[in-house]
Order: sequence, then structure tokens, then C-alpha cells
Amino acid sequence: PEFFGVLDYALSLAGDTGGAYDPTVGPLVNLWGFGHGARLHEVPSDAAIAAARERIGYARIRLDPATHRAWQPGDVYVDLSSVAKGFGTDQIARYLEREGVTSYLVDISGELRAHGRRPDGSDWQVGIEKPGAAAGAVDTTNEIQRVVRLREKSMATSGDYRHFFEDAGRYFSHHIDPRTGRPVEHRIASVTTIADDCMHADSIGTALMVLGEDAGLAYARERGLAVLMLVREGDGFVERTTPAFDALMASP
Repeated sequence: PEFFGVLDYALSLAGDTGGAYDPTVGPLVNLWGFGHGARLHEVPSDAAIAAARERIGYARIRLDPATHRAWQPGDVYVDLSSVAKGFGTDQIARYLEREGVTSYLVDISGELRAHGRRPDGSDWQVGIEKPGAAAGAVDTTNEIQRVVRLREKSMATSGDYRHFFEDAGRYFSHHIDPRTGRPVEHRIASVTTIADDCMHADSIGTALMVLGEDAGLAYARERGLAVLMLVREGDGFVERTTPAFDALMASP
């Protein structure tokens, strides 16, 4: 049931974003060296990209809610890496609440869910990393873009500054656009999403990274999503936010 629920949600988001988000993108992710197996990190040929795209398409999967069955034509590869960590975070949170835990902050590799308050009674506080500030964990405050008070919410950040490669002077992100078969090319460095549950926050960040700056913000605003984008400008970054994000930040 859990897998069916995650796949059902992922396919719904794929349809809602016109395929910018697509859980069948795995063959392309692997082809560009960002999936499992050998990580060659070289630009694949047009023919190889075209062949991988033949295997991609969220509409090729059909779900039967009555029997919890999923049908596919035989060569579809489902990649739920953009939603599974968020779902896992939610599952841990649900378990803790069933066990009577009244305050927690769950973190799975940057996908977070908060409930209650810290031991001293204050809000949980989470830092949003400044893109490219550190190779690993953040060590100093100047590597933090913002600090968010997380109240009964989940938060996830997607960025392009950890997983990429360079070839012939060009940078190639691990965010692959299923509609083109190629890494995205735009100014977005990271997308932070705040939502009620982490599965949504996790996947929305990936979708907006693919949609791009203007289309992604328009999508988020139309749906009342709380989003912060860090966009490259010159040698630094500028913040672009949605009204829902601003409202959360302004709440006392």
C-alpha cells in the first residue's frame, strides 16, 4: 500500500507538471552518470539520449486502485529518489506520533519534518544552506542563507551544486528534464519548499528545478505553495519567493 500511494502521487504530480516531473526518468539519469552503476560523467550521444527517451513517459504506467496493481509495457524504469526520502521522513514522523512522542525534528539527508518544540520550549530552527558554501556539512553561519522556524511543517531543498559534472567548459546538473532528455540549463541554484508533509516538499523541489525560474514560480504561486528559490545573479544569489513562503516567514 505504501509503494502504491507514493507511485500514485508521483504520477499525479507528473501529470500536473506536464511531464517536467516524471518518476520514469531513471534511464536518462543513469545515462548521464547520476544514477546507479558506473558514473562516467560524460555527455552521451544524441542517439543514446533518443534511445533512453523511448523508455520514458509517466503515461506508460497505469494504476488500478481497486487491486493496487501497476501495469507497464515492460521496459519502464521507475525512479522514486525524488520523493522516497520525503515519504520516509513522514513515515518516521507517523511512527513517533503513534508512540506518543510529542516533539521531534526528523531529518533524512535534508528532508525535514517538525512537530512540537525544542526541549527549551522554542521553535525548531532549520538553516537553508547557501549554495556552494561548503563541500559537506555547514560549519559556519556565513554558509547559511536563511534560518527558518519550522512549526508543524516539513521542508526540503533541491539544488544543483552538489551533483554535477563539467565537460568542455559547461556544467551539467543532475536534474534531468524528461521532456528534453538533457540536464536543465537555467539560473536556479536551489529550491526550498515548505509543506504539511515531507513527501510533497521533497518532490515539489525537483519539479520546480526542472520547470525553471519563471514557470516554476508561476506553478507554485498558482497552487499556493511556500517556495524559496535561490537564483544565480553575477557572483552571488538573489531570493525569489512565493506569497505563501513570505506569509510563513512573517508569522510571529
